Amino acid sequence: MTKAAVIHEPGPPENFSWEDVEVGDPGPGEARVRHAAVGVNFVDTHFRSGDYPVPALPVILGREGAGVVEAVGEGVSEVAVGQRVGYAPEMGAYAEARVMPVARLVALPDAISFETAAAIMLKGLTAWYLVRRIRALKPDDTVLYHAAAGGVGIIACQWAKHLGAKVIGTVGSPEKAEIARAHGCDHVIEYEREDFVTEVERIAGSEGVDAVYDSVGQKTFAKSLGLLAPLGVIALYGEASGPVPRDAYADLPRNCTLARPSLLGQTAARDELLAAARELFEVIESGAVKVVIGATYPLSEVAAAHRAIAGRHNTGSIVLIP
Repeated sequence: MTKAAVIHEPGPPENFSWEDVEVGDPGPGEARVRHAAVGVNFVDTHFRSGDYPVPALPVILGREGAGVVEAVGEGVSEVAVGQRVGYAPEMGAYAEARVMPVARLVALPDAISFETAAAIMLKGLTAWYLVRRIRALKPDDTVLYHAAAGGVGIIACQWAKHLGAKVIGTVGSPEKAEIARAHGCDHVIEYEREDFVTEVERIAGSEGVDAVYDSVGQKTFAKSLGLLAPLGVIALYGEASGPVPRDAYADLPRNCTLARPSLLGQTAARDELLAAARELFEVIESGAVKVVIGATYPLSEVAAAHRAIAGRHNTGSIVLIP
């Protein structure tokens, strides 16, 4: 039997139950992966609380992980037994082992550790589509990144800086400001004590910003719209502070673009996933992007990890170790 953190009813972190689960053998197009590390993401708290629906209850949460292939199903050629792999976004990661579709598995280079992979497969690939696809950043672009010291933000801001952009980040504390400055941000705004609109206007001037990356949502979206330059893009890829009212979209400036991307949508085809992962691994292996793992917890203590991420106590990524 395998242990997993199971949710039987939505609710607080205390609703996680550490229990035996039956994993079974992989079928056609599937592989069984023994986890070495599992990533925690803010979106996981929404699934746990019931804010977002889950396929069925009971459920095993978690959407990114890394480990070793233990078995493969009939006809599988994409991965082999013994291979080191990572994946995202595939629900069911909060377990010692799992069966999953091989289409979402990516082979890990030797230079990428299991812990690093668990910190980047969802967050790093999200950063990839933000800076390479939603707006393919180029030198002299100016971007505004909300939650710049979070797991995605630390990666995306470094990557944006590597591509030559001027990066303005918002954070919630002086400690997070230091993290953001050390990881790609040219300017950092502490939104609890500064008005980010006024500060961005001072930094960017009348030209505005070419892209806004917003996973905060309700508290930031409407104010950010007026900061866009002509032909600018605002990417709303999360709503940590609450959903954005639909009438707020009406204020999008003319000749600007609203994107509501998702990782699964951006990497639906396997060749797209592999190409994106290759770019991500290369930018990390080159040293241009440094991965920050702010905390690790035993997998059995996932409730504590959820309390930390929901309380905004973390910087960088949180990783669970089975």
